[in-house]
Amino acid sequence: MPTPTRFVLVALLTFAGVVTTSRAADVAEPQPIAIWPDVAPGEKGDIGPEVDKTKPDPKIPADKYIIRLGDVSKPTITVYKPAADKDTGAAVVVCPGGGYNILAYNLEGTEICKWLNSVGVTGVLLKYRVPSRKGLEKHTAALQDVQRAIGIVRHRAAEWKIDPKRVGVLGFSAGGHLSASVSNNFAERTYPAVDDADKESCRPDAAFLIYPAYLVDKADVTKIAADLKVTDKTPPTFIIQTQDDGIKVENAYVYALALKAVKVPTEVHTFAKGGHGYGLRPSENPVSKWPVLATEWMKTLGWIK
Repeated sequence: MPTPTRFVLVALLTFAGVVTTSRAADVAEPQPIAIWPDVAPGEKGDIGPEVDKTKPDPKIPADKYIIRLGDVSKPTITVYKPAADKDTGAAVVVCPGGGYNILAYNLEGTEICKWLNSVGVTGVLLKYRVPSRKGLEKHTAALQDVQRAIGIVRHRAAEWKIDPKRVGVLGFSAGGHLSASVSNNFAERTYPAVDDADKESCRPDAAFLIYPAYLVDKADVTKIAADLKVTDKTPPTFIIQTQDDGIKVENAYVYALALKAVKVPTEVHTFAKGGHGYGLRPSENPVSKWPVLATEWMKTLGWIK
């Protein structure tokens, strides 16, 4: 038989465990939602298991760690809602970068959704298929996934308390290219329709391109990439890039000039330093303040107050 002291201790620990579990449930991460009811278009089951490809290094502190998610064959969206008293009804589909090889899933994904929540915007994190599929354009599978994701957000807008006329897309690096691609490829789905979600428009109402890649021709960086057919229907666009970005600052300039030529409202911010792949993690470089600029831009769109 346990002594009274031990009995009380066990009871207290059990109670504490219940409280801890209850609190954890209150702040639990939202659960991912499969965007395809069955196998994604064209998948052959030849991609290995999904895995974080970052090599363990005990010297890297938790706040510097980057999840490099690879071998994604089952794309999902995860809906991060802001607090009810801050919710503006706007939503943004977030596309992490990673060269169409991996996804910088926390740096350019979960952290971004939580920032969006802080300004009253729903963040919809898209885990799109990587790496690029053999025999296809680098972004073929990913474009199918983002088109499908935007359609789902609009289809379930009432359920998720989202304004279907304020659904944007935000991407980093390759995710920036993906965001630009869906901004110019929305008239038709690039896959056979699955259900009613595919009857909804997949045109973003606004696009945020953060250090975007692949927007210019490989052989001539003064020309826009051939796959980006900019028109006056391309949505208003916000662009961030630095002059020392190894991806090349021309991505910002050339794409912005193409938008200007067809009178699409565009806001471009370029900075001298900052490199590439910084997400929204702070640094001594002024470019790390880009979320403030993006928030102000959303105000000009009437998305937030």
